Order: sequence, then structure tokens, then C-alpha cells
Amino acid sequence: MRRIKMCLAYDGTNYAGWQVQAGQGRVETVQGTVEKALALITKEEGIRVVGAGRTDAGVHARGQVIHFDTQSRIPINRFPAALNSVLPPDIRFYEAEEVSGDFHAQYWAKEKTYRYTLDRSPVPDVFLRNYACHVPYELDVATMKEAAQYLIGTHDFRSFCAAGSSVKTFVRTIKEIHLSETGSLIYVNITADGFLYNMIRIIVGTLLEIGRGKMPPGYITKLIAARDRSLAGPTAPAKGLCLENVVY
Repeated sequence: MRRIKMCLAYDGTNYAGWQVQAGQGRVETVQGTVEKALALITKEEGIRVVGAGRTDAGVHARGQVIHFDTQSRIPINRFPAALNSVLPPDIRFYEAEEVSGDFHAQYWAKEKTYRYTLDRSPVPDVFLRNYACHVPYELDVATMKEAAQYLIGTHDFRSFCAAGSSVKTFVRTIKEIHLSETGSLIYVNITADGFLYNMIRIIVGTLLEIGRGKMPPGYITKLIAARDRSLAGPTAPAKGLCLENVVY
């Protein structure tokens, strides 16, 4: 038995998220689509893929990492091309390596970086309609940058977690958060040791409220202390979010 680690990118527009869920029936997920492709090329049934991040419906990835076990003797350098030949064009593998049997794509991850894209153009860019959140109002980006700095560090991020999460702890460490501007686009890059359910999208929704002047930058510290989701901003749309990189 071999354990294979692979990196892939995908456009999440047409998928009900990364993870196969019980009772989903014929609903397509990225994980399910990859597992079907692996069955085709290895002639093995029951291969289960573990991903570094469980992206939601409509969320994209440039740097998702997976692992799986197989008895196939396909040369390691042939795995990306073999999978790409049977996958739809919105999922592509670009790297593979054989790893030790105890490697775990999710549990061994030390940090992940996500990017959220905002489009401030007067009319939504038709070519970004699936990859950016259009913002039809003025934003004070400097204020948003100031507010973002209060999020850096180890905190209880319960105020930035969607209801229904079953995690054991809401404590996470944001190592870096950076807002940059390119033309009409604003990029929000966040690196952390892990993320709660909808955490980034709630952070972005809160920063947008601050950018509109509805909250002061220092309100972030009150939100962290309150541990109350109802006090934070709305959840930004999934389509603007992309998993950029995973570090081990």
C-alpha cells in the first residue's frame, strides 16, 4: 500500500463544496469527483481522499492538498496527468509525491492561506462573477486595514464562526492578514494555523461593514471579547474565497 500526497486546483462554482456528505445523493462534490477519477485510473474501489481544507460550496482552491492510499503501481510522476485525463476541466492536479504512511493532509498542516477577492468596479466584471464579491458602495480601505490588524494573534474567534459548528475549541492563531489593492480589486489574504466554519467570510463581511463606516476599527477587539456571532458582520459570499496554499 502506498500513501500519495497531491496538490490540486479547482473552480468550486459547480460543486457542493469539497466534502462528500451523507445523504447528498447525486450532488457533486470535489472530493467525490476526485475519488471517482481515482477509481477509474487505479481500477480500485473504495479509495478515500483526505483534503487539507473542507472548502464550502462555491469556494475555490489553487493550493488544495490531499492524500490517499492505493495499491496502484502507477509511477508517481504520472499521477497528475492520469487524473487530469479523466477529470472535468475545472479540477486539475499539478504535483504528486509518495509520502510516509502516517502523513495526514489535514492534521499535519501547520498553516493555510486563503484569499478573498472584492470587486469595486461600477459595474460587476462579467469575467469575475464567479470569483469575486462585487461591492457597489464606497469603502475606506485604510480603515479596513487598521481593523484587520486587531485580528492578528491567538484569540477565541467564536464571534467569527457560523452557528452549528461542532469544534472542540474556537481558539485559532491568525499569523498574517494583509489587504492589497490592484485597480478595482481588493485582495484580503489571511494566513492562520486553522480556520473555523465560515470564519474568513465573516471576517470579510465585518471588514466591509467597517469600510462602510458602520463600525469603528477598534470594534474588532470588542467582537473578539464578546464571543457572539450576532454582533459581527454578515457572511460574505462563497465565490470570492480561494484556498491559496497549505504549509506542512
